[in-house]
Formats: sequence, C-alpha cells, structure tokens
Amino acid sequence: MSRPSLPELEAERERLHAQLAAVGDFRRGSVTENYRKCGKPNCACAQPDHPGHGPRFLWTRTVRGRRTRGRQLAAGEVEKVRRELARYAEFTSLAERIAEVSEAICEARPALPPGAAAGDDGSPSLPGGEKDDMHPAGPVAG
Repeated sequence: MSRPSLPELEAERERLHAQLAAVGDFRRGSVTENYRKCGKPNCACAQPDHPGHGPRFLWTRTVRGRRTRGRQLAAGEVEKVRRELARYAEFTSLAERIAEVSEAICEARPALPPGAAAGDDGSPSLPGGEKDDMHPAGPVAG
C-alpha cells in the first residue's frame, strides 16, 4: 500500500476541518445515574432490596486538570447532555485525526534548501497553498 500524496493529505485535512466545523455544541465530562437511601428507618428505601430514591443524574467534569465539578441534571436535560458528551468524543477523535494528517503533511512536504525563502521551491507557504506577498520577508509566523 502506497502512502498518500501531499495533495491527497491536504484534501483529507480540509475534509476533516469541515467535519470539525459541523460537530456543533459539545461538553466534556460524564453523566452518572445515582440512587440514594434517605436514612429514615420507616421509608421503603430502608428495605434491603430497595435501590433507594432516584434516579438522579449527575453531570461531572474535571476543571483545569484538578478539580471535579458536578451538577445535578433535570430529567429533561439528561438526553441533551448525553448528546453533547457524544459530540465531545467526536470532536476529540477528529482533532486527533487532524493532528495525524498534519504530521503526515509535514513529513511529506519537502525541506527547503539552506538559504531558500519559503515558497521559492513551489511549496505552499501558508495553509491552503496561499503565499504571503504582503510581507517583504515572506510569511509571518503567527
């Protein structure tokens, strides 16, 4: 099996960017379904086989890599939040694939000879094949 050409890789990256733009609203975290016993001895939940009061749904996520934040969800929110969590998984999968394709593009793009300005060898200077004609020294790093 041969490796994809540079134009094929660039087309794949554009396709992935279009998919990424179409992901829509998303959020990180998870939804858990919880039951709890109230502690009242005469309540039905005190029976050994009773699961407890519930279900209660909790959306939790990690904030800044340290703290866990949670919020109880109303019954009408649960499916919406689950769809948004699924879109986050789609977002991360696409972002990973974009990184892989971008690395392959970097490997496939020829290196410039010493002293050559970007674009002198016919390779694109900017994403999408654009060249920076406005700046006298060539493309400006961003």
